[in-house]
Amino acid sequence: MSIMPEGEALRKAIKWISEEQECRPEIQIGKLINEACIRFDLSPNESEFIIRFYRKENVSQE
Repeated sequence: MSIMPEGEALRKAIKWISEEQECRPEIQIGKLINEACIRFDLSPNESEFIIRFYRKENVSQE
């Protein structure tokens, strides 16, 4: 990952999502993103950043 987001909560959320993807691969990314937004109390802008971040990541993996 070359993009480093600003904000501690945002960094923690992305780290948490990555860890959860490894531990629970059966859970859809959208559900993990929603959980992270609530768990880390992300703002609407931070939530949108995470959605775009994982959308780009999924596109680059195809």
